[in-house]
Amino acid sequence: MAEQFDILVSGGGIAGMAAAAGFATLGLTVACIDPAPSVTDEAAQGADLRSTALLRPSVELLRGIGLWPRLAPHAAALQVMRIIEAEGAEARLVRDFDASDLSSEPFGWNLPNWLIRREMVAHLAGLAGVSFRPGLATTSVFTREGSAQVTLSDGARLEARLLVAADGRESPVRKALGIGLRKLRYGQKALAFSVTHPVLHQNVSAEIHRSGGPFTLVPLPDRDGLPSSAIIWMERGPEAERLAALPVPDFEAALLDRSCGILGPLRLVTGRALWPMASQIAHRFTAERTALIAEAAHVVPPIGAQGLNMSLADLACLLELARRDPAGIGTAAMLAAYQRQRWPEVAARVAGIDALNRASMFGAKPMREARAAALAAMHALGPIRRGLMQAGLGAR
Repeated sequence: MAEQFDILVSGGGIAGMAAAAGFATLGLTVACIDPAPSVTDEAAQGADLRSTALLRPSVELLRGIGLWPRLAPHAAALQVMRIIEAEGAEARLVRDFDASDLSSEPFGWNLPNWLIRREMVAHLAGLAGVSFRPGLATTSVFTREGSAQVTLSDGARLEARLLVAADGRESPVRKALGIGLRKLRYGQKALAFSVTHPVLHQNVSAEIHRSGGPFTLVPLPDRDGLPSSAIIWMERGPEAERLAALPVPDFEAALLDRSCGILGPLRLVTGRALWPMASQIAHRFTAERTALIAEAAHVVPPIGAQGLNMSLADLACLLELARRDPAGIGTAAMLAAYQRQRWPEVAARVAGIDALNRASMFGAKPMREARAAALAAMHALGPIRRGLMQAGLGAR
């Protein structure tokens, strides 16, 4: 006999745990499963060393489902998004996009991913109606008109009105349901790590373009009394692998050069995570009694803080549909509305980020000059500048 739930979330990453908390807030029973144990310590093997800039719409969602009060004390505000065009180790064009052009609130707040996971695990432990089961995988999926049923790696069977696939870019649920995808590869890899530095970041997130991909410094709260930032460094694969293998002193010297010295010498204070870059989007975000969210549905390079924020926008859409019609959770009508609202929006963002990433890889000087000229022109026109900032926050 299968255990009965209203919602079954396959995937216990940040998006999956947020989904479990969100549906529980609606008074629904939720099971959340994940094949990996939750790593909630920065120094532990397998810790996610990336950081996430949670933009204002995502923060509003997290506040509404009770998670933001746990996260806010650990977050650094993002007041300015600075774009820099570099020539060698020199910053030759700098343009700022300031949140004060839009409102009195910052664009968002930045936190380490491992810390977000730690706080989410603790939050789920205190929620009635949530059964969180890390260390268990989905091994089979069966759907019918009235429910979805999964079998777990321990032999348990769970049944729910709605199956939410939040199980990553290689989603077992998506594959089991025969949903294909479109994938774009770039030959890039990204390094993720954290640093301290002598110069205050002043809540400025800086994205430095030269060639190979962007180099992004994102504010973090102070660490051991020193200003701190998270870094995502995107490069072509062989160069990224070379950088990842450098001894720390040589790596820090490369950091100073690539950062144009804007925060002074950068000291590495974590390990270095390395992962390949790709864009992908599932051909559809739904199947019978099933909704795909987050990386099961879409993957983009880490440009403009879009990745997890798009994932939380998926969740916000599902929660709103469930809130409007609790009896219709998991029905064909609900899932058709989700597909209609999210797929075109996500497809447009995947295409836009793909174009931005390809532009960031330009190595030839004429192409870099054209990129710089386009940035200067867009920044100079107030309505376009504000429109770009609104689009980055999630406006259509």
